[in-house]
Amino acid sequence: MKFSIILPALLASLGLAAQAADKLPVVASFSILGDLVQQVGGDKVAVRSLVGPDGDAHVYQPSPQDGKILVGARLLVVNGIGYEGWMDRLIRASQYKAARLVASDKITAQKMGGDPAARGKLDPHAWQDPARVRQYVSNIAASLVSADPANADYYRQRADNYNNELFALEKWAAEQVAGIAPAKRRVITSHDAFGYLGRRFGIQFLAPQGMNTEAEASAREVGKLIRQAKQQGIKAVFVENISNPKLLEQISRETGGRINQGKLFSDALSGPDGPAASYLAMMRHNIGTLVAGMKQN
Repeated sequence: MKFSIILPALLASLGLAAQAADKLPVVASFSILGDLVQQVGGDKVAVRSLVGPDGDAHVYQPSPQDGKILVGARLLVVNGIGYEGWMDRLIRASQYKAARLVASDKITAQKMGGDPAARGKLDPHAWQDPARVRQYVSNIAASLVSADPANADYYRQRADNYNNELFALEKWAAEQVAGIAPAKRRVITSHDAFGYLGRRFGIQFLAPQGMNTEAEASAREVGKLIRQAKQQGIKAVFVENISNPKLLEQISRETGGRINQGKLFSDALSGPDGPAASYLAMMRHNIGTLVAGMKQN
């Protein structure tokens, strides 16, 4: 009797293992890229993200387990533009030899503004612009086709469908922001991660930190930001899911702003039960939160 119970369970387990083995193993450097790969790859890929939900890739330190995960992949997807400063060390340590994609390939990166320490450097946060994400998707589809040509039509069709969703997202976001007077489109965030979104939709983002959350804002720059916020009546002050809120709490107190208007997701998705469990959900959440905050300016 026990055998009759165990055997079907064992066969089912083996069946699931065989299904998993049939999928193309892909490793993405962080959760946003992992979602984009999943959207294009569908049920033909098994995706692992090294830096998971709510994780900060700027300060991430790879573990030996990451090396083991990487060795099992047939495709590694990274953002590039200097974002994953730790990735080359991990690749050398793990001796990873399979295919590698820089997802931002063919994207014209814009330069950082704001913080003098970061000014002039290339901004890696290109995923904040849905139009540029369409290039990410095309690059991902091409790499999946190359790694798994038997499912080429499947990947291309999913990429086309997802790009249509990105067009719809961009149109919706532009309509939402258009309802805010240009003079009110000013926002304070904890680090300078929204430059691409700002340029695409006409929003000015001010941040006490530069590109890297590992760097600390100087007292001079914080003071300058506080004076500017007071002069321009900026009350839209937001924390991010990857940032320490203490600095923004100080700025909010001294400027009369409020940081209880919601949380923005910049460099990482939320967990599966959060408001930003996918790239599309993240962008819709961020735009809705920003618009609500800018109305208070």
